[in-house]
Amino acid sequence: MDTPTALGDFLRNRRARLQPEDVGLPSHGTRRRVPGLRREELALLAGVSITYYTHLEQGQSSNASDSVLDSLARALRLTPDEHAHLRDLARPPKAKRATPHRPESVRATTRRLIDSMPLVPAVVLDGRNDVLAWNALGHALLAGHLDVRSPDTPADRPNLTRMLFLDPHTRELYTEWTKEARVALAAMRLVAGRNPEDSALAGLIGSLMLQSPDFAGLWSKHPVRDCTVGTKSLHHPVVGPMTLDFENLHLSDNTGHRMLLYTAPEGSPSEAALSLLSSLTAETDRARRSGSRQTDATETGADGLR
Repeated sequence: MDTPTALGDFLRNRRARLQPEDVGLPSHGTRRRVPGLRREELALLAGVSITYYTHLEQGQSSNASDSVLDSLARALRLTPDEHAHLRDLARPPKAKRATPHRPESVRATTRRLIDSMPLVPAVVLDGRNDVLAWNALGHALLAGHLDVRSPDTPADRPNLTRMLFLDPHTRELYTEWTKEARVALAAMRLVAGRNPEDSALAGLIGSLMLQSPDFAGLWSKHPVRDCTVGTKSLHHPVVGPMTLDFENLHLSDNTGHRMLLYTAPEGSPSEAALSLLSSLTAETDRARRSGSRQTDATETGADGLR
């Protein structure tokens, strides 16, 4: 990912969102050649020279001070997440020697933890939204059309963002797909700003830009937002509509992994639907395990040897 280019894109995008009258500047009633604030107007508001601000838009920002970035954030009326993103883009980490990407894996204790919560849909994700593991209910809720064992093989590992934009089953799952897509992409922007040297993440973004016009259109708007808690409206193909609360819990083992957990308000129709899905999932899981044991017994043979 080209961090200097991303910084310039971000600043220009946020400049274009503001009109002179929004920030107390006269517009003079003339037709403007560019949308939003001009460079010189933003420089005036932030208290920096037009030359210095132009250098920032060109990505020449390695020495930008906290006070300058804070002034720009105030002038552009950035949210806290956008302010943090500005700092990430303006101060990218020093380039390191490229190392081959190694597929990540979930810790055995984390897997046991999510499996011990049969009534709570749970998914373990890495920073790119690759699914490292899910419990039976998490799989049934989000991706029952995929092999439950797919996260175990890096080559087959699902990615929730890729599924959201490219998988028709996932697209149909979300009753407010556009809202869900904006939030997912905004969170990815934040992660990309923090990890400009993540080649696997850059590859994912590049492939989505090429394969999904929706992704490319939203990405060009440079949305930025962290999303750790919230509510999702789903229409599940088996149990119907559900409104579920979710939480992203970051694990404290320095892996960057997080658990995505879903719950429903007590006594709500969504809790009843989730309970029904849990029961159906348990039956399917028992049948699968029974079939696996029968296959093992057949292959073993009468002498107990394969």
